[in-house]
Amino acid sequence: MNAGELLIFLALAVPLFAAVAIYAVGRMPDVRETLTIVACIALGIVTISIFMRVGAGDPPVWTVARPLAGLEIAFRLEPLGALFALMASLLWGVNSLFSIGYMRGKREAHQTRFYMCFALAMFAVMGIAMAANLFTLFVFYEVLTFSTYPLVTHACDARARKAGRVYLATLVGASLVLFLPGIIGVQIAAGSTAFMPGGLLDGKVSEGVGNALLLLLVFGSAKAALMPLHGWLPSAMVAPAPVSALLHAVAVVKAGVFVILKVSAYIFGPDLISALPAATWLLWVAAGSIIVASLVAMTKDDLKSRLAWSTVGQLAYVTSAALLPAATGLLAGGLHMLVHAFAKITLFMCAGAIYVATGASKVSEMRGLGRSMPIVFSCFLVGALCVIGLPPFAGMWSKFLLLNAAFGTKEWVTAAAMIVSSLLGLIYLAPVALMALLQPVGDGSPRAFIRPDGAPGPVVAAVMVTAAACVVLFVLADAVVAYLAPMTGRVR
Repeated sequence: MNAGELLIFLALAVPLFAAVAIYAVGRMPDVRETLTIVACIALGIVTISIFMRVGAGDPPVWTVARPLAGLEIAFRLEPLGALFALMASLLWGVNSLFSIGYMRGKREAHQTRFYMCFALAMFAVMGIAMAANLFTLFVFYEVLTFSTYPLVTHACDARARKAGRVYLATLVGASLVLFLPGIIGVQIAAGSTAFMPGGLLDGKVSEGVGNALLLLLVFGSAKAALMPLHGWLPSAMVAPAPVSALLHAVAVVKAGVFVILKVSAYIFGPDLISALPAATWLLWVAAGSIIVASLVAMTKDDLKSRLAWSTVGQLAYVTSAALLPAATGLLAGGLHMLVHAFAKITLFMCAGAIYVATGASKVSEMRGLGRSMPIVFSCFLVGALCVIGLPPFAGMWSKFLLLNAAFGTKEWVTAAAMIVSSLLGLIYLAPVALMALLQPVGDGSPRAFIRPDGAPGPVVAAVMVTAAACVVLFVLADAVVAYLAPMTGRVR
């Protein structure tokens, strides 16, 4: 096993070993949580090493097995996959810190299962990020679905079980009915499912076959929550706040849009995408998803539900980027995937901090709370402005590149949807923090803490880290785009 193969092995083995070890020491909470943090640090070191190696032009490659002729379990890193793996591993660490404070603060049941499933989910995410072909990706994509199901149903009540049924029915159903047939179609058309620079199918399929395969693979990636296959996402909000953060920022939804970006760049390629009418149809669906999700978000008083609908819209931004008839859209989509992850995990962790400290879960209950929780609501404002796309936060650059790509390809509907959605975001996101922070002192007393010390220290620390990252990424945005440039065939 060479150095590259060893890095891939470690990226898979660390979270898998952590899951087993967490189960073994489940009766010792301090040891269990220490193991979780150590695993997060170890995986972070591995993914940083992979990220740097890919950036240096020496991507790790590992072919594990060939169970069937023409199909293989294989891994190969490229810039988008290395970025996704690094993003997920770093946010796993931050979210684990948050989870320790939240789960202890709420005295949640089934904490060992919770941390074990988190680790299994990260094992699946690493496999998705490093997959060298659609077959390998599909295997880990399904592992991710089943490993996160116990997290969605964590409360074990009727609402959680119903949400779990919707979750499995939508994601497994879409995979079996749409995604898997799409993969089989690619194998038949190209004799392979390998991710190839410039697009595996370019020059190998007719327009009709290309349209059909694109529709199957995009809608089959139901974790991206493109309408009408989005209902699982808002219903999954019955889960605890750390799970919502995992679903919306680290693992599930980001795996969905990551798959669409990979399929666009390496299965179809920018040239074939620009020639397929189905790409235009999907752009219209994505534009509709952006607007409808924003309008629905405005009507939600429950904070997590409002954030969930916001996520549906923001994911459609990345889907749009993957389908624009310009290679630069891929760069914008990759950057927005990263930026939205840090901004949205900030918002969900803030919602969790507010809930664990005060019991408040509705926007209407938060008036004046900023006087007693100034750090949390200031961080919420940072995350909100980043999602909206205002400077000096990284969301400005990703949205600027998205709009530039949309205008440059004359996709006026897509551009208009993004602009309108950002304006609506000012209405339904920013006021949550502003009415908490700026309420006049004499205008009633804010809601009292249900915990003597308010939000636990690890919870507040985690929120501050990701809010700071929203500013740091504003400075690093150009470097991220340069790192992703090989997706379009450009040289860094």
